Amino acid sequence: MIWLILLVLAAAVAIAPFVVEQRRTQMNDAARVDAPGSFAELSQGTTHYRWFGGTRGPVAVLVHGLTTPGFVWDQIAEGLTHMGFRVLTYDLYGRGFSDRPDGVQDDAFFVQQLEDLLAHEKIPDDITLFGYSMGGVIATCHAAKHPDQIRQLVLVAPAGFGGFPKGFYRQIRDMGRLGDWLAHARLPRVIRKGAQSLAGQHPDLADVAAGQAAESDRRGFIPAVLSSLRHVLRDEREYEHRKLSRVDVPVLSIWATEDDAIPLSGMGNLTRWNRLAIQSQVEGATHWLPLTHPDEVLRAFQDGRE
Repeated sequence: MIWLILLVLAAAVAIAPFVVEQRRTQMNDAARVDAPGSFAELSQGTTHYRWFGGTRGPVAVLVHGLTTPGFVWDQIAEGLTHMGFRVLTYDLYGRGFSDRPDGVQDDAFFVQQLEDLLAHEKIPDDITLFGYSMGGVIATCHAAKHPDQIRQLVLVAPAGFGGFPKGFYRQIRDMGRLGDWLAHARLPRVIRKGAQSLAGQHPDLADVAAGQAAESDRRGFIPAVLSSLRHVLRDEREYEHRKLSRVDVPVLSIWATEDDAIPLSGMGNLTRWNRLAIQSQVEGATHWLPLTHPDEVLRAFQDGRE
């Protein structure tokens, strides 16, 4: 009898995180009722996007990272409008107010979303393309595929240079079914803890931190993070960066000196892969630098602007 009880308890523990996932808030029209911006029905699902600035001027498109939706760019987007840019931000699939489509989240998946959105908005060539963290990989892959579209590629604390992920994120990436369970059981707590730390250190970002924490309460977010870790973020992007060097796409990379997610050793890899790339560091910044150091990021962009 005791073995039966233990077996039932073990089964309950095993399935509990997945049951909780199915009970999370679904991203649908009801959840989007108060969302700012607009929505586009694209080939892989609904994408939430926002425009900043006027109707004329050069276009900057900003791609966010693994866990924080498009609002991570809000302060930088506003700053870019003062430089004369029209700025487009959007939520990657699985994040924010965008859909949670099934399928592998590799570079082709995310590049397709960006291609679809640019076509939907009838955005011409000659865009300045920003990518933060995982968005740096997506922006790099898009630029390598469509170099003639790009005026400049701007990478902010970018992944794709080795050394990421590590710790818990590497565990859930590499542990197969056990990684699935760990992600569903622990990732919401990890996300909320990070958001609490951000709010504690930067009280002015409390609303942003609350938005970040809320991501883990939405169905499909955890599977999206897992799939991205296992696919678009698995490999270094040497091939793409060497191609960008060959075709003379201007690249600017902005790094955070206190980044505990993306190591500064990536600067050396970028130098080896693309000697024409311009690089700078934001002193004292962590991986949250688009939120905590927007002025410094904008200044670095202005200094390295083509």
